[in-house]
Amino acid sequence: MRSRSIGGAALAAALCVVVSAPLAPPALATSGNPGHQHSSAGAAGVGDPYFPDQGNGGFDVRHYDVAFTYDPATKRMDATTTITATATQDLDRFNLDFRGPEITSLTVDRRRAEFRRDGQELVVTPREKLRDRKSFTVVVKYAGTPPVITDPDGSIEGWVPTDDGVFVPGEPQGAPAWMPANDHPTDKATFTFHATVPEGITAVGNGQLLSQRTRHGQTTFVWDSTEPMATYLATVTIGKFQVATSRTPSGIPVYTAVDPALASQSAAAVAKIPDIVEYFSSIFGRYPFASAGAIIDRAPDVGYALESQTKPIFSSAPSLNTMAHEIAHQWYGDSVSVKRWSDIWLNEGFATYAQWLWTEHSGGATAQQTFDSTSNYGRAATSAFWQTVTADPGTMDMFGNVPYNRGAMTLHALRGKIGDAAFFQLVKKWAATNRYGNASTADFIRQAEKVSGKDLKTFFDVWLYQKGKPTTW
Repeated sequence: MRSRSIGGAALAAALCVVVSAPLAPPALATSGNPGHQHSSAGAAGVGDPYFPDQGNGGFDVRHYDVAFTYDPATKRMDATTTITATATQDLDRFNLDFRGPEITSLTVDRRRAEFRRDGQELVVTPREKLRDRKSFTVVVKYAGTPPVITDPDGSIEGWVPTDDGVFVPGEPQGAPAWMPANDHPTDKATFTFHATVPEGITAVGNGQLLSQRTRHGQTTFVWDSTEPMATYLATVTIGKFQVATSRTPSGIPVYTAVDPALASQSAAAVAKIPDIVEYFSSIFGRYPFASAGAIIDRAPDVGYALESQTKPIFSSAPSLNTMAHEIAHQWYGDSVSVKRWSDIWLNEGFATYAQWLWTEHSGGATAQQTFDSTSNYGRAATSAFWQTVTADPGTMDMFGNVPYNRGAMTLHALRGKIGDAAFFQLVKKWAATNRYGNASTADFIRQAEKVSGKDLKTFFDVWLYQKGKPTTW
C-alpha cells in the first residue's frame, strides 16, 4: 500500500505532480535485448517505463530459497539465495536484479559461472548455454550489509535497520537490496526463507512457519510461501516481537508479530484481523492465501505500511482503517498484481475503496459519504489533486493521493453507473479470474464492460485518463 494517503508522515514528499511516462506504455518485453548484438542474451529489463532496469528477460523464476544469518548488532548478513528458473529462450547470458552485498560465489547448475555487476544488474554467463524450456538453478552466495534503497519520491525501502533488527519493505524496488531476483511483479514465484538470528530475536516471513529451532545461541526460522508472490511483497522482518496466533471464523491461521512498545496501541487493529478477512471474503471472494497476519514494528524513518503477502508490515501502530486497507491488498495487489507500475491505481484504488466499505460495515460513514467528503470529490475543481492522471500518475506520485483516493472514487462512481449487483459481481470476478496473476487497466475496463453489458469507454476516459474534476459520467 505505501499507506501515505492514510496518514503517513511522509505524504508531502509524494504529492509532487509529475506525469512523465506516456499514457500508453509499450508492452512489457519478455525476451531478447535489442540494445545488444548478443542474440541469446536475456533482456536487462522487462520494459516497464517507470523502472526501466527492473526485471529481466529470457527466463521465468519458479522458486526462491533464501538462507541467511543476520546479526542486528553488526548489521552483517551472510546469505545464500538459490533460484530455480526455466529458460524461455536459448540463453548464454542472463541478468538478475541485485543491489546487495559483495558476492563471494555464483554457480549455475552447480558449475561456477562468470558474473559482473553493473548498477543493479547482475550479469551472469554460465559455462554452458541454457536451452529454451530448460530448468536451471542459480546459487548466489554473498556477505555484508544490505543497503537501504531510496525511491524517486524520497521514501526508503529494502533492508532498513531498526533498534533491535531490521524492517524489510520492498515496494517498488527494495527486494534486490537483500536477494538477487527477477524483480518485477510479472514474474511471480514461490519462496522459502531460512533466517538465523540471535536467540531472543524473531524473524517473520511470508507464508507459514515450518519450523523454529534454537541451537548454540542462534534461532533459525523457516518460512514457506506456497502461493505465487511478486518479489516486492517478500519480507523477512527481524526484531523483538510479541507473537500471537489465532484463526479466522472460517479457519484461516493468523500469525501476528508486534513490537512490545506498540502492543497496546495496536491491539484494536490486530484484534480485528479475523473479522476483516472474513468480511472481505464475503464481498471479494475466497481469501487467496493459506495464512494471514501482520508485522508491526518501530521503523520511524519509513513512515508507511506495506501489503507484504500474507503479513502486511507496519512501521508504526496501525489504525483500524490502515489494517483494513492492507488486508484488502491481499486480493488486490498481492493475488492480482499489476502488469506495469502505471497500473498502480488497481492496487491502491481497490484497497482504499475496500477501506471505505469496511468503515461503512463497521457503522461509520457510508461509502457515498466518504466519496462526497472534502478529502475526495468535495475538493475544489481548482485543486492540484485533479491535475494528475489516475491511470498514469508517474513515479513521483504513484504512492500519492491520486491512485488511492481518485482510484477509489473511480470504483464508487462505477458502482453508481452499473449498479450494485453488477459492481460486486465484477470485483469478485476480477479477483477470481486473475488470481495469482497480473492484470492491467485495459483488462479491467474490458471485464467491467463484459460484466455490466455497458459501453464504459467514456466513463473510464474521464475518470482514469483525463485531468480535471469529473462533472458528468
